[in-house]
Amino acid sequence: MPSDAVLYQAAALCLTYPDDDLRARLPLLREAAPQLREFVDHATVTPARELAAHYDQVFGSGNRHGLYLSRWQDGGTRKRFKEVFRAAGLELTGEEVPDFLPAVLEFTARTGDTDLLTGHREGLERLRSRLTAAGTPYASVLDAVCAALPTRVRR
Repeated sequence: MPSDAVLYQAAALCLTYPDDDLRARLPLLREAAPQLREFVDHATVTPARELAAHYDQVFGSGNRHGLYLSRWQDGGTRKRFKEVFRAAGLELTGEEVPDFLPAVLEFTARTGDTDLLTGHREGLERLRSRLTAAGTPYASVLDAVCAALPTRVRR
């Protein structure tokens, strides 16, 4: 897996609800994606309940830090995300929503296709800016993702 793919997969894990599975993977994430070390170090030393409560506070419903990309773009629809996933031979299962940033990051890691992320760069930058202003360690995850994205070429 290319290094950017590892970063995207690791970032997807960091942006999901911090359960026991994430906590067990923190040492691996620290080694595999040094760009995420700030967040991983924070998650490592923060008690599980406190980390979960912080996640709920930052990303819970009704806040200004939603992880659904179509929220950040006028006219964005989840249908487009589903079509891109299907075209790549990937189907979402269960309750997954296709524009959920961790799902898009995982898609990017698996396929190498950064179009969904680069097409939503403006929204990612706005989310990154808001997370930075809020002083949350999750901002460093968005910093790393935005820094890794290729420059979008317009034709």
